[in-house]
Amino acid sequence: MRNLKLLHSREHGPVQALGSPQCFCLRADQGTLLIGSEYGILELDPAIRGVMNDISLTVDGFLPEDGSGHIVGIEDLPDQESVCIATAAGDVILCNLSTKQLECVGSVDSGLTTMSWSPDQELVLLVTGQRTLIMMTKDFEPITEREIHQDDFGEGKFITVGWGKKETQFHGSEGKQAAHRKQTEVPPASSSDDGRPRVTWRGDGQFVAVSAICPQTGARKIRVWSRELVLQSTSEPIPGLEQALAWKPSGSLIASTQEKPNKHDVVFFEKNGLLHGEFTLPFQKGKAKVNELLWNLDSTILAVWLEDVKKEKNSETNTYVQLWTVGNYHWYLKQSLHFGSAEKSRLVSLLWDPEIPYRLHALCRGWHALCYDWHWSTDCSTGEESHLVANVAVIDGDKVLVTAFQHSVVPPPMCTFQLQLQQAVNQVAFHTDPTKSADLAVLDASNRISVYRVGVCDSTVKDPTVTLGGSGFKASVETPHLEKTYRYFEVCCGEGKQVNPLTFRLFTWLQDDTFLAVSQGQLATHSIIHHLTGGPEAEGGCLHLRLSVPVDGDVISLCCNPKTRAIALQLADGQILKYLWEAPTPALEPWRSSTGSAVQFPSPCVQTALAMIGGEEAILGLTDRCRFFINDVEVASNVTSFARYDDFLLVTTHSHTCQCVSLRDTSLKVLQAGFSSSSSPNETLRKVERGSRIVTVVPQDTKLILPCFRRAEHPHLGLDFHPLRMETVLCASCSDPAHLAPAPTHLL
Repeated sequence: MRNLKLLHSREHGPVQALGSPQCFCLRADQGTLLIGSEYGILELDPAIRGVMNDISLTVDGFLPEDGSGHIVGIEDLPDQESVCIATAAGDVILCNLSTKQLECVGSVDSGLTTMSWSPDQELVLLVTGQRTLIMMTKDFEPITEREIHQDDFGEGKFITVGWGKKETQFHGSEGKQAAHRKQTEVPPASSSDDGRPRVTWRGDGQFVAVSAICPQTGARKIRVWSRELVLQSTSEPIPGLEQALAWKPSGSLIASTQEKPNKHDVVFFEKNGLLHGEFTLPFQKGKAKVNELLWNLDSTILAVWLEDVKKEKNSETNTYVQLWTVGNYHWYLKQSLHFGSAEKSRLVSLLWDPEIPYRLHALCRGWHALCYDWHWSTDCSTGEESHLVANVAVIDGDKVLVTAFQHSVVPPPMCTFQLQLQQAVNQVAFHTDPTKSADLAVLDASNRISVYRVGVCDSTVKDPTVTLGGSGFKASVETPHLEKTYRYFEVCCGEGKQVNPLTFRLFTWLQDDTFLAVSQGQLATHSIIHHLTGGPEAEGGCLHLRLSVPVDGDVISLCCNPKTRAIALQLADGQILKYLWEAPTPALEPWRSSTGSAVQFPSPCVQTALAMIGGEEAILGLTDRCRFFINDVEVASNVTSFARYDDFLLVTTHSHTCQCVSLRDTSLKVLQAGFSSSSSPNETLRKVERGSRIVTVVPQDTKLILPCFRRAEHPHLGLDFHPLRMETVLCASCSDPAHLAPAPTHLL
């Protein structure tokens, strides 16, 4: 029940350079980008927003001076302190970035279409213009060469026995003639296919998959090869198979796309070439084409790079990037980036960071480089006990699935009710007013804000955008109604509109018709807090930018205390600032502890919250490495999740326990001592399911909702089932959250 929350985004450029960018890679040890163009390569340093190196490949004749050259691959080689470049003319070049010396380490007369290095950078695979594969070592010593198109299936050919033959199987209504029916011919690849081979490695580098168009049939086939270029398997004939190809790093599935008669699917193959599931893209057939698919480092997110299909020669095409995740056998569209149709904002290349799992890099034609950092977050309502309905919102494309756990405990994708939007949703925000915690604001991919409220409309009038969670399902909770939609808004910077499609992040519904959002400042290390207001002054239904407050730092989190209305900002270096938004002139000041010292987290946190501890307001923080801070004090190093409710704090730990502590009459030293002794049996501690994380608290029913991440392999799909657990954690006799009940759990 998690969404992808954008912690921060950075935009670099544009820079002054010849030509247009064609591809890029990361130089991780330096934190720079290596960008290839039709004239050479340049090294862009995001820190200084300038060019560090500009190396021409036309001087030595590796690229033509008329700008007609093309770079088909670029790879940073830290061990050799060089970058490897492959050109369409067939040259493989090593460039030392320190000395700017160029060395041609190999040349192919027929030219090159693809260069792909193994994940361990021990091998490099070249695809030539004569449809052959050349495997080489990292020192560019040839290992072997093979033809792409083989008549043999491969070493993994299936073995059948008599009773498994087609002739002996039951064919149902098709009749006996189905056994002798000839296989349907696969039509050739669509006209939108660029015809280039695609190469993708398994995460451990033991196998590589190649997708290429068969010269006899004109259709695409996927072949899996070993590191020694021994053919392992060939995919079954798939009509409409397209160019995109990405092997899941965990090794289980190979993703591609297929255009079917009435829909457009992302399909998955096993290593043996058999189909293994699919999901449908939210586009009508023939409206969009998929350029590339990319898995992130830990195989949890699949990025889909699409663009509109041109209907006319000079028509403008929009480009998109969609981020998909899977849970309970259901694929969710969690983020949708619309880059528009402007020439300078068109995507040229896209890749996930090789070291940071949730960091995505994008390169646009106008020499703009974009970087996004996401993290998993649970969007749930917060408020007073009398108004808290424990709503949790899950983004699913152009729908928001809302579950009211006070009334029903169902695992996603089931829900109490769902909201239907006109565009894909990127962010949701519950009202921070404790008495209106069920109200919800939704920010979609076109920067429209839809405001849903409870109890403000005639309940007899049905809102068509709000539907119950299932057929015949009756909800005892009052469903919200769409009150208003604020139309497109944007923030202009410098000479015009920013290229970044996700200009705003950390979207917060502060009070009626007032929203907060954070964007990047003039420098990559600066941020701007925007006050967006609606109401009567929102002319034509557009939000009004009331004021902007600059921040000398990169804001990565924003949290609000519903009771005290205090707002705390966290910068990328861990520094905590208090935002005085109710002052006549909003201002920022350091967050100070009771001793008067400025608070700074020892490490940046991905989840923050405000709480009253012993009469003092403190900020809580949890890092992605399970370090838990209260102000600048580390109270535990094994916390996997936490939730604050009223005057109590609940945490889950690596030892699969849930602990509940009172924050009313305590201190930081007492809390730290309590967490360090949490292994000893006491009434505030209980065991929970392995891998459990807190979703939300249902106070009136004394329930704590945790998703169970126990693996339940489906015999055919091979996907993980993540059911919900409903834990009775509050004492039934006294309803004190500090007393954990020993009642058994109930698995849904």
